[in-house]
Amino acid sequence: MIRVLLLLGAVALPAAAQDFDAVHAVLSHPRCANCHVGGDGIPLQSTDAGGVQAHAYGIRGGASRVGIETLPCLTCHTDRNGVLPGSAPGAEGWALPPAEMQWAARSPAEICAQIKDPERNGGRTLAEVADHVSHDPLVLWGWDPGPGRDPAPGTPEEAAAAIRAWAEAGAPCP
Repeated sequence: MIRVLLLLGAVALPAAAQDFDAVHAVLSHPRCANCHVGGDGIPLQSTDAGGVQAHAYGIRGGASRVGIETLPCLTCHTDRNGVLPGSAPGAEGWALPPAEMQWAARSPAEICAQIKDPERNGGRTLAEVADHVSHDPLVLWGWDPGPGRDPAPGTPEEAAAAIRAWAEAGAPCP
């Protein structure tokens, strides 16, 4: 009986709450995707024209994902944003996520599969992914990126709610 009620509840949810689009809109936004890069460890940065390019100055995250030994990310990225447009952004724990969490240049279906896979999402359940999005200081930076940068869509709470709604609907992938 409970299973039937849960299924009816899932069917009764608005279609937007059941699909991955709202989650993908946040995860693929440059504030998130620019650091979710692959094994080459080359972070991306937004251009004035609205695109993305490789990080200036040939910067790489290195094997540690916190910069190469002679030039750690924290050299420029402190625990807070610069005050001028275009100045170095900053947040607590500035670093690239692990390479298995690459979202840049990935399709919505690929990102969806990654988010559901604990081997590629930091060992998290979907509830823990939602908590991570709404509480991790580095992730929260995406909604407070400093002057001159567009924040990720919505709010951290809305992103977490979209993840929970999608998860409760069975976490369908596109």
